[in-house]
Amino acid sequence: MQIGDRIRELRENRNMTQTELSEILGMKTYTTVSKWEKNENFPKGRDLKRLAEIFSVSSDYLLGLSQAKTKKSEQQEQSQLLTIYNQLEEDRQEKVLDFASEQLEEQEGNKVLPIFDKKIEEEDDEEYITDYIQGLVAAGHGSFQEDNLYMEVKLRADNVPEKYDTIAKVVGDSMEPLICNDDLLFIEVTNQVDINSIGIFQVNGKNFVKKLKRDYDGSWYLQSLNNNYEEIYLTEDDNIRTIGEVVDIYREG
Repeated sequence: MQIGDRIRELRENRNMTQTELSEILGMKTYTTVSKWEKNENFPKGRDLKRLAEIFSVSSDYLLGLSQAKTKKSEQQEQSQLLTIYNQLEEDRQEKVLDFASEQLEEQEGNKVLPIFDKKIEEEDDEEYITDYIQGLVAAGHGSFQEDNLYMEVKLRADNVPEKYDTIAKVVGDSMEPLICNDDLLFIEVTNQVDINSIGIFQVNGKNFVKKLKRDYDGSWYLQSLNNNYEEIYLTEDDNIRTIGEVVDIYREG
């Protein structure tokens, strides 16, 4: 399913018309929503976050980066932990409490500031913006993402492009030296990436950042820039989805 298909399904499950959804979003006509659902255009930035709020789903689910619609709430997780704890015998409950206390002490003793926060403290004269990493993409053998990743980051304003739809974090080294492990990718959401361009692709449920290539015999494949990795050839049996095109790369330091 592409992003437009997911929006249509969520809207229809709420018995909502395109006009009603447009009005909730503050739009004068339903034309924009119609184009989204036809996958002719895609919601960006504020509209994407607003859609996630309206339908009570994660942005990752709308983008196709995750099959999980929502992440477990803190209350659900606490309830699950309490249920398990209450089923334990008294001596085992004491062991759980002792272990948890040790973990908390260790955590408090080893706390470090996130790298982005450190940069702000060290360079007060530089302007930063706050945004959110929406997903993980693998520069390697593929990355599954079942839960919504919504991690806040502060970025140097001078290194942020004017136009992009979402941000993903890189795991792996298959795209070095251009793209490295832990780099952040600014992505334009689109269902079509030009040949020889670097895009975000989902193949059989795994997310990749690769260069799209076509062989002499017409076969499509995903290419790594690191020669230690083999090409990933795509077949009709694969479940393939183009998520977007990489428009810029952000690297701390």
